[in-house]
Amino acid sequence: LQFTEEKLGQAEKTELDAHLENLLSKAECTKLWTEKIMKQTEVLLQPNPNARIEEFVYEKLDRKAPSRMNNPELLGQYMIDAGNEFGPGTAYGNALIKCGETQKRIGAADRELIQTSAINFLTPLRNFIEGDYKTIAKERKLLQNKRLDLDAAKTRLKKAKVAEARAASEQEVRITQSEFDRQAEITRLLLEGISSTHAHHLRCLNDFVEAQMTYYAQCYQYMLDLQKQLGSFPSTFLSNNNQSSTTPVQSVSSPSVLASASASLPSVSNSVVTSGLSELKSSSGSRKARVLYDYDAANSSELSLLADEVITVYSIPGMDSDWLMGERGNQKGKVPITYLELLN
Repeated sequence: LQFTEEKLGQAEKTELDAHLENLLSKAECTKLWTEKIMKQTEVLLQPNPNARIEEFVYEKLDRKAPSRMNNPELLGQYMIDAGNEFGPGTAYGNALIKCGETQKRIGAADRELIQTSAINFLTPLRNFIEGDYKTIAKERKLLQNKRLDLDAAKTRLKKAKVAEARAASEQEVRITQSEFDRQAEITRLLLEGISSTHAHHLRCLNDFVEAQMTYYAQCYQYMLDLQKQLGSFPSTFLSNNNQSSTTPVQSVSSPSVLASASASLPSVSNSVVTSGLSELKSSSGSRKARVLYDYDAANSSELSLLADEVITVYSIPGMDSDWLMGERGNQKGKVPITYLELLN
């Protein structure tokens, strides 16, 4: 009744102090975003919803889900089987087996990423939702009830006409007020723990990033090794079905990968770079350029760059259109043009 009357504006309501209100909304906000991040991380790590539900059910039953091949491992197995069928001595069979072995390695790295992320990132987030936050919600509900009791007692005191009834109502207000204050204090102490929850989740986030970094580095290394192996096949292997092939298979070298990646970086001065560049390419002169982003040299022929530094750039004949020569003091090396803003 008290709650209904307050909602209808027929009864006054004791307001919580601003500090407590802020803490409550911070907790609510933390719960909401923690759930969203947790669910989306689960989707990222295991895109198959059926497999995800199955793992969840087994986890609830405290049993280990049956281990089955993941997608890269399955593809790897098919490639290996196909390679053996076509003959490991043939070019295609040999290549399939090598690709299959790499896919399986990626599958194993995938498994490792899921496991590490589940332990170091998802579990602490889930523990907060199912543990700390549930306790907060319970105490908050209790606080709401104590507040309604206090407000009802205040209403009765207002309505009390005779002296004895007033005395009894005053006593009731005192008791309900002290119970409300005590519950508000308990709730406040719990809510102040949200800051340390954030600090803990920050450490977990670092662990997650670390696990992803390891995973991507492993995948990159596996693919690099595979590409080298495929590239080392005799040239006759590269011709398709024994028809003479005039286009050699290009091997992607790291700099061009990096250059194409860097081409997608936002660059305010692209038009300036392009116009200034065509001049620079055709002339034999040099220009000053400001560096837009940090760049780590991939090998000794390149020059590492620091954002905002100014270097001298020039072109040399036959150079890839995405690169210029850069000079800083007595250091020189190739630099990607998308990282530069040419100065007048």
